[in-house]
Amino acid sequence: MLFVRQVTAQALPYVKPALKRPACCIIVITVTKSQAAQIKPITAHHANQLYQHGTLALLVPGLLEGTTTIGELLTHGDTGIGTGEGLDGELIILDGELIILDGVAYKVGQSGVAERVPDDFTMPFANVHHAAFQYQCERRDIGLEDLNNRIVEANGRANTFFSVIVRGTFSFIKTRAVIKQQAPYPTLVEVADRQAMFLRHDVKGTMLGYFSPEMFHGAAVAGFHEHFLSDDRTFGGHVLDAVLDHGKIYSQVFDTLVQHLPVDDPEYRNHDFRHDPIAEAITAAEGDKAGN
Repeated sequence: MLFVRQVTAQALPYVKPALKRPACCIIVITVTKSQAAQIKPITAHHANQLYQHGTLALLVPGLLEGTTTIGELLTHGDTGIGTGEGLDGELIILDGELIILDGVAYKVGQSGVAERVPDDFTMPFANVHHAAFQYQCERRDIGLEDLNNRIVEANGRANTFFSVIVRGTFSFIKTRAVIKQQAPYPTLVEVADRQAMFLRHDVKGTMLGYFSPEMFHGAAVAGFHEHFLSDDRTFGGHVLDAVLDHGKIYSQVFDTLVQHLPVDDPEYRNHDFRHDPIAEAITAAEGDKAGN
């Protein structure tokens, strides 16, 4: 069985490769900090708007029922990430000439294999927007944390929503996918212990992420939330760690957040969030928990 073979291979000891930067090496960035800061919202085709269905906070107590569909979501954008009902997989939607796709949604489930999802696939949470990415820079031999920090530092937008696409070859990438849950649903923290981890190296693909300001932690996760899909469309997931061997970075800035809430869902309407550990649960669930 494919899943068994993958887990067996990934269970072997694997050491994240050391960055290959020699002592005398100088990394050349093809865009300056001031140039990156000049990337502005593009208002044409509502590309300045980030549409979000649901919030991460509603997942904390286990409100995991699907309350929108891929078909509905794609009326608000052609690029995005999310998760399915019962946390059924890590979704990534890619579009445009940059990615050579057209609003196609992929789900990475507990096997680590990516599969296309139909328009009636339901979700409790998703981000989507109309792609209008602008070239930011090229990077080589850099770890995920350092890469993300440099992106924020270069564009100077720590208090702004923006999206980032990284296209290239990853010498190492670690992803996860939560195992689909059944009703009655567990809490988000309980689900965090029920996830499959995947390791790959020397893989070409696309990492799509959204950056949310600290003040919106709860509606989203503060900082970066990133998903990955390989170029051969066979592997992906929620990104926990990575080393970019070489690649190009594109970003898109938003000045408008359109927050859509599942007001027709009685469980959402009637739930009392006052006693839920929202910030703590989101931080724990979105990190590299139990994945060492």
